[in-house]
Amino acid sequence: MFNNISGSNNTAIGYAALGVNRFGSGNIALGYFAGSAPNLGNNNIYIGNTGGVELESNTIRIGTQGTQLATFVAGIYGETTGTTTTLPVIVDLKGQLGTAASSERFKKDIKPMDKSSEAILALKPVIFHYKNDNKGTPQFGLVAEEVEKINPALIVRDAKGEIYTVRYEAVNAMLLNEFLKEHQKVQELEANATRQQKQIEALTAAVQKVSGQLEVSKPAPQVVNNPRAASGPTKQQYFTMSRHASPRGGFLFRSLTAF
Repeated sequence: MFNNISGSNNTAIGYAALGVNRFGSGNIALGYFAGSAPNLGNNNIYIGNTGGVELESNTIRIGTQGTQLATFVAGIYGETTGTTTTLPVIVDLKGQLGTAASSERFKKDIKPMDKSSEAILALKPVIFHYKNDNKGTPQFGLVAEEVEKINPALIVRDAKGEIYTVRYEAVNAMLLNEFLKEHQKVQELEANATRQQKQIEALTAAVQKVSGQLEVSKPAPQVVNNPRAASGPTKQQYFTMSRHASPRGGFLFRSLTAF
């Protein structure tokens, strides 16, 4: 802190730690050249990190990108937080940790997904094993290279520009949209089936009513005596009146002769 002019409440441990800080206050630097970046603001913590390229404040930097390749933090795995305000933690290409906001106040150009989600119907889920997993634990997911061919917006690239992983949270949102679309179709089919069933029941009732009316109005068979002057015995002819009208008007009769 040999260049400090008006900064206060700073702590520096290590060769040239906070070496170029002149006005920043409340900073903590631990390590070789820790916090020695020229654009230093206030209330930063640097452990084994020189600091950001641009002026920054209220930032924590631990380790150096490209130098430390793995991070282990105790007291996290297997521990459940005591509140209901938990959020998934994500990381960007520069190593910054954060969460994904979903409030409307953080968004613009909001519009329905519509047919954009249909791309997931072409995805091919697979079962696989990670090469560095000695236990051979089965994994379930997608191959990023295959997803990129279908929708490049669903993949993430690494610092070298190579395809790295799939944006599974986006796939889940698209899957939800497709589910809602299919659910709406099912509801429409069910509503249509209900309407058709009611129409069938109404038609059935109408047919039964008409059939009943026809049965009541149907006349009974009539017997007509037809005496003959012939010498033979008298015969009776039975006439059954049909309900069908004849072309000349009146009714048609069927004659049955019995001895």
